[in-house]
Amino acid sequence: MRIPSERLKPLVASIFAAAGCRPPEDERIAHYLVESNLAGHDSHGVIRVPPYVRWVREGSVQPNQQLRVVFENDAIAVVDGQFGFGQVMGEAAIKLGIAKAAKHGVAVVALRNSGHLGRIGDWAEMAAHANKVSLHFVNTSGGGILVAPHGGSQRRLSANPIAAGVPVSGGTPLIVDLSTCTIAEGKIKVAYNKGVTVPDHCILDGQGQPTNDPKAFYATPPGAILPMAGHKGYALGLVVEMLAGALTGGSCSNPKTTRVANNMLTILLDPTCFQSEPEFAAEVERFLFFVKSSEKATPNGEILIPGEPEERSRTRRRSEGIELDETTWKQLLDTCQLVGLSTKEAEQG
Repeated sequence: MRIPSERLKPLVASIFAAAGCRPPEDERIAHYLVESNLAGHDSHGVIRVPPYVRWVREGSVQPNQQLRVVFENDAIAVVDGQFGFGQVMGEAAIKLGIAKAAKHGVAVVALRNSGHLGRIGDWAEMAAHANKVSLHFVNTSGGGILVAPHGGSQRRLSANPIAAGVPVSGGTPLIVDLSTCTIAEGKIKVAYNKGVTVPDHCILDGQGQPTNDPKAFYATPPGAILPMAGHKGYALGLVVEMLAGALTGGSCSNPKTTRVANNMLTILLDPTCFQSEPEFAAEVERFLFFVKSSEKATPNGEILIPGEPEERSRTRRRSEGIELDETTWKQLLDTCQLVGLSTKEAEQG
């Protein structure tokens, strides 16, 4: 089924309001989840609503928290999300970093103990729209241990995404957002809900054997995700654990911690401190044009810059609606009932 984003956002906001989130928190959570669907990343969209509400009810995510500054100087901020919603904590942390970078040319923000931060590309886009270059390294302290080390078969690392953003004058920002493993856990969940398989060479079952069946990943004992590109993705994943887990003061993946808490190290740069804005913009434009000028691999093929597929998806899904499988839609409606909303009340926002 296809749901217009204008209908989906108030539905999701109503669920979180009923779960105890005060304005504007309810709206910000709904905004980022639905925006992920619009961008084509259903794995980080409204499929996350049921677990988010469950975490609130279990006490592992705390509604209505404020970002707490642990340490701060001109260019550095260490901040604690106090296990509040990542959509709120991530936004506040990036705003703080943008302000510092605008004043001093560079900023490093270490965010620890945040609820699930959602699509990390959102934070790179936010920085790029403020004309800042950014790098983001994210890990999960405990409940998100999903990935086997290279040569291993049991979960030891989190998905450990890396994101980066570069502003493009008059165009779509260059946005890189990737996990250091073969597939995001949310995409396995999407496949599970749809009743389809996942690609080859992505996951292992609980016996350490390769599988395409998402049900095997969630079985007992659970399966594991493989690192991308073998030892290379594993090595990158370890670096992310060091930067996002150890350096922020959160923690690296730790089986003694059961709650899903994200940590993020963000580096922001103001390109105007390195050269004039027109020179930077011209070089970015020249290089991207050069990349796209390559002969195409197939006659009808095209070369896209990271960030362009998401922009195309937004245009299409704003016009056609967001496609949700029946399982995900039913889970949303079940969550409405769980928090005491009728479907009619929720849809009215």
